Amino acid sequence: MPAVKFTLNGKPQSVDAVSAMPLLWVLRDTLGMTGTKFGCGMSLCGACTVHIDGQPVRSCVTPISAVAGKRITTIEGLSPDRSHPIQRAWIEEDVPQCGYCQSGQIMTAAALLSKTSSPTDADIDEAMRNNICRCGTYEEIRRAIHRAADIQRAAGGAR
Repeated sequence: MPAVKFTLNGKPQSVDAVSAMPLLWVLRDTLGMTGTKFGCGMSLCGACTVHIDGQPVRSCVTPISAVAGKRITTIEGLSPDRSHPIQRAWIEEDVPQCGYCQSGQIMTAAALLSKTSSPTDADIDEAMRNNICRCGTYEEIRRAIHRAADIQRAAGGAR
């Protein structure tokens, strides 16, 4: 079992794991990054979304071998103090109810905002369509994404 080397939240990592082991379990069980949640295990709900080289990816179906040499960002690495525009907007809009899906929602929304500075409702619906919120906070999520876009633009597009 050769070590898999990658960067996690800006820090180099080397993990000994079976090559087919899902990234989700390496993050949670080996590296203690428990903000990334297990929801369905089949890439259907979005609770396990992380960024790999800036792209939103479902960690429950991504084998650890696929991340060798890549940059992974989890919810813990989005910002150390919750200052990322999407995190600020999530708090200001009081989005979470149970909160279980929220790290995946936030990571997907952050990826959208990294590409689209002024998303329309249609842009948001398309980007977020495969993230399930069992509490039904979709309207709050949409409002928070619009607010985060405003925050990001006011800050000069930083992030």
